Amino acid sequence: THIERMAGSNCTQATEFILAGFTEAPATQLAQFLLFLLTYLVTILGNLGMIALIRASPLLHSPMYYFLGNLAFVNLCSSTIITPRMLAGILLGEKGITYAGCMAQVFTFDLFGVAESFLLATMAYDRYVAVCHPLLYPLVMSPERCSRLVTGSYLLGLANGVGQTIGMASLFFCGSGAMDLFFCDISLLISLSTSETTLSIVILRTSSSLLGVPSILVILVSYVAIICTILGIGSAEGQRKAFSTCASHLTTVTTFYGASMFMYLIPRSETSRGGEKWAAVFYTVVTPMLNPLIYGLRNQEVKEAWRRLRKIKCA
Repeated sequence: THIERMAGSNCTQATEFILAGFTEAPATQLAQFLLFLLTYLVTILGNLGMIALIRASPLLHSPMYYFLGNLAFVNLCSSTIITPRMLAGILLGEKGITYAGCMAQVFTFDLFGVAESFLLATMAYDRYVAVCHPLLYPLVMSPERCSRLVTGSYLLGLANGVGQTIGMASLFFCGSGAMDLFFCDISLLISLSTSETTLSIVILRTSSSLLGVPSILVILVSYVAIICTILGIGSAEGQRKAFSTCASHLTTVTTFYGASMFMYLIPRSETSRGGEKWAAVFYTVVTPMLNPLIYGLRNQEVKEAWRRLRKIKCA
């Protein structure tokens, strides 16, 4: 491998990074491996099962479940980017990750992270139209518009991934940089760089503002309108039914943004590093597992679709 040298320095460009991961105590490592393996298997089965159920059941051929199927796909991909590499590190004790592998993690993680945030915003808009303008719902949420909204979510995620990777490509890393985390986090990588980081910081903050803020605003505005509409419904039963259509999505939004804000917005300190690491676990490993469980356990239409599918298979 060709190693570039910095001008006027004996320092060489890093060809790998060290991911510190978790504790090195053998008994604890085994427990962590089994826990994360179980979590990953549930994530794979849950999200693949949700995608298959949505495709197989005519009851779920609606815009909301079209978006949910894409959310399950994104969860599947984002978890697969992080968890298998983490499991291999715990099992084999291999902490190194190549420079190319680290950049690939940054690209794909940033791609699917932004795609998920816009899919959640799209689902919030879908619920807004369903609750506040039910008569216009078939017209507003037409198959063509739904397809464009999903395609736009992926394209915005792709733009973010490409932009962040270009910003990272201009950075120089001296030797083998060590990160006190189990995956290549872009903010930690920037802090490790020995070169000028202004461009990377500008790209990171700009993308966070241009891509993160609008999706959050869409969700907030949609739910303010939804709550106002629900409060205006005369009967308690009507209010309950209207809110039940949004409960699963609201729970998913809370877990996704709650974990991401704890991970990225709370100021870092020496004493909070352990908490940050477990917040990262929740954000990258646990949340992709929870989403299909939330919809599977809370959503009556998903339960009914599963019951009908079982009856057909048993018949």
